[in-house]
Amino acid sequence: MSASRRSGTTDELGPGEPERDGSDLLAALLDGMDAALCAFDADGVVTHWNREAERILGWTAAEAVGRKGFAGWAVRSADAEEVEGRLLSAMRAPGRQVHEFALVTKDGGRVLVRTQSAAVRGPDGKPAGVYCAFSEVHAQIDLERSIALSEALFEDASWGVVLVDADLRPAVVNAHAARALGIGRTSVLGRPIGELLSQGVEELEGALTHVLAEGAPPAPAEMWVGVRTAEGERRRCWRSWFLRLASPLAEEPVPLGVSWMFQDVTEAKQGEQEAALLRFRTNQLHRAARAAAECEDPAEAATVHLDFALAGFADHALIDRVAAAPAAEASAEAEVEAEASARVRLVRLAATPSGAPGPSLLTGAAGLPVRYEEGHPALQCVERAGTVRADAGEVPAERSREWALARQWPADSVHSLCAVLRSRGRTLGVVTFLRGRGRSRFERSDATYAEDVAVRIAAALDLAGVTGAAAQE
Repeated sequence: MSASRRSGTTDELGPGEPERDGSDLLAALLDGMDAALCAFDADGVVTHWNREAERILGWTAAEAVGRKGFAGWAVRSADAEEVEGRLLSAMRAPGRQVHEFALVTKDGGRVLVRTQSAAVRGPDGKPAGVYCAFSEVHAQIDLERSIALSEALFEDASWGVVLVDADLRPAVVNAHAARALGIGRTSVLGRPIGELLSQGVEELEGALTHVLAEGAPPAPAEMWVGVRTAEGERRRCWRSWFLRLASPLAEEPVPLGVSWMFQDVTEAKQGEQEAALLRFRTNQLHRAARAAAECEDPAEAATVHLDFALAGFADHALIDRVAAAPAAEASAEAEVEAEASARVRLVRLAATPSGAPGPSLLTGAAGLPVRYEEGHPALQCVERAGTVRADAGEVPAERSREWALARQWPADSVHSLCAVLRSRGRTLGVVTFLRGRGRSRFERSDATYAEDVAVRIAAALDLAGVTGAAAQE
């Protein structure tokens, strides 16, 4: 081959000389490759040698091109015959061949390389030479490890992996992430994140934007998100890690997107929250018992229990006691009617202030019954001697206000929980806890706590009735 077709040679065009063929372009392409490349003609003479080959071995193109084989300069003499035989055998073999052997650098060192060689065909289709691309084995192994890691993450990882492009749209999604999002892997690609999540979109997009601009955060972030599924919305907590992806080929880092990895920790977080809530409520019951023990009036002790229970639990609370039967109905035959009447006649004993926050107020001095309509949750609670929960439902604010006022509750009430007050086998009344629109509805764990508070309030009210009766005697 002529020198003009060899990599590493430069010929300048003089004035008036005709424009060259593609030899300059070929030389530029070979020198710009990331892999080292050399080529041999049919006689084993080196015809091409690019800059990456020069970087790895130290031999320049001028020193390499024109030599016959590697013997005596790029390969030890003892290994030359074997190495050249393996390289030139590619001219007679179909496809590419992969070999590993040691080459000698210009300064006398040795480099283990991995080569891929294939035949170069002439115009007649017969082998005219062979090209050989090679790279240091450790660099090749690093590349293969990176590819293997990527494949493992996207196929076998037990946590979600999503590659998000610079427009904050998923570009690659692994199987675990697709299951967590409740949608197929290909269906996720290119869609805005807002279409995949019903809650937590702003927080997630803010995190992705920050990572694109500033880089990965120092610690994982825990995000509560709402996932749309065929069964409805699911609220999940995902512990998320973020890595900014930049192109290794650019002179300056160019963000390609963000690698978002997440793990579902919903059950663990819920367990932590429930444990923390249980500790807080246990401490509140303990503090309430100690404070109530210092009250001289048992009725005041009942309001102390109510105030301690209200913290972090509800917005309003009411205590209604069962009205006592009139003395004129003390006959044995009238006791059944009196008992039935008492179950539906409640007198307001205490309530939290409706205006500025403060301690609950005793309001039962007048002894006037509360005008609850039939089917009221408080009446149902007394009749059943069990806890009753009621909600206004998903209605406009005006409708929920009408719902609360119709039940003689503060206008901002949306969720209610009524717990019966029982002591010594008798129903003494009912305690009602109320929450506003900004709070969640009462759950079963809330009912258990309300029942614990109701037991303490009932004991205090029973003591108040005993001491009041003794004082009258």
